[in-house]
Amino acid sequence: MRRSTFFALPLAGALAASALSACATDEEADAEGVELDITAAFYPLAFAAESIGGDRVSVTNLTPPGGEPHDVELSPQDLATIVNSDYVVYLEGMQPELDAAVAEHTPETALNVADFVDMVRLGDDTTIIDEDDDEHHDHDHDGHDHDHDHDHDHDHDHDHDHDHDHDGHDDHDDHGEEEEDDHGHDHHHEADPDSIDPHVWLDPIRYQDIATAIADTFAELDPAGADEYESNLAQFNEQLDDLHEEFETRLADRVSDDIVTSHAAFGYLAQRYGLNQIAISGLSPEAEPSSGRMATVTNYVNDNNITTIFYETLVSPDISETIAAETGAQTAVLDPLEGFSADEDDADYFSVMHDNLDELVKALGGEQG
Repeated sequence: MRRSTFFALPLAGALAASALSACATDEEADAEGVELDITAAFYPLAFAAESIGGDRVSVTNLTPPGGEPHDVELSPQDLATIVNSDYVVYLEGMQPELDAAVAEHTPETALNVADFVDMVRLGDDTTIIDEDDDEHHDHDHDGHDHDHDHDHDHDHDHDHDHDHDHDGHDDHDDHGEEEEDDHGHDHHHEADPDSIDPHVWLDPIRYQDIATAIADTFAELDPAGADEYESNLAQFNEQLDDLHEEFETRLADRVSDDIVTSHAAFGYLAQRYGLNQIAISGLSPEAEPSSGRMATVTNYVNDNNITTIFYETLVSPDISETIAAETGAQTAVLDPLEGFSADEDDADYFSVMHDNLDELVKALGGEQG
């Protein structure tokens, strides 16, 4: 990943370049009754912010259509957008360049959603086979028995009293410690950032924690809109509940747990529904797997009669197609929802997650929609 040098530019210069357009935007926003100007790091955060904020919030997504958020490179105009906004919503570790910009310029006006959700390290709670592991993988997937008794009632009892300390988020880790979060693992924020799996929004229940943190922040910034944010949050979380229940129901009778993915984006989804992620490459979709890794996954696919190799829309399908060609498997899209291409105007989080579920049912067996 290229490390940007724009931080050496004088901040005043970047702001001056956008001063007139920023003033015009502010006037338009005031005229339309918009109370908050929010900058969101990438699509799932922007979608949650828009869904909860409604007409009271204007949201700018820093990751453009077709852009890969892991490798976002910020321009001086992007920096001006960040500094001019009322708040920045981001996920630390997903976009190092944005992490640096927030730390330098907006540490007291930024919401790091990772502080409010149970994050795990790559491979903590889903099996991603190692190059020397394919010969003795016992295929019982750590005892997953398909009963999926997740008991996620705690996720709906937030009380919206996180006591946000926006001057450093000192109290945020208490959220995870109080819950013990029925998933049976600890927070890993102190781990190597490169090993933290950021794709937490692919678990609908964890995504509710993100949505709640956003709603609480908006209510603190705009108390007059608190009731509206609360109502929008309730509707959003109800949709996530429905999605979660549909995943559980339709995957309950599957005949396989194995999902082979082009990169390790689906650990939270796999953990939530008792699946077994076999990732060809690691957390970065741009990382090239070694020849040994390709051979290991190919052998695993053959040995376990896996019929589908998943790829993504925003990155090349080459490695998935290579393994599919060598094994006779088919390929299909499993979308990590990091962003959309420019021609996907009608898609949103819920429609794509339903598409993902359809593809999983086709690949694993289960209840057709």
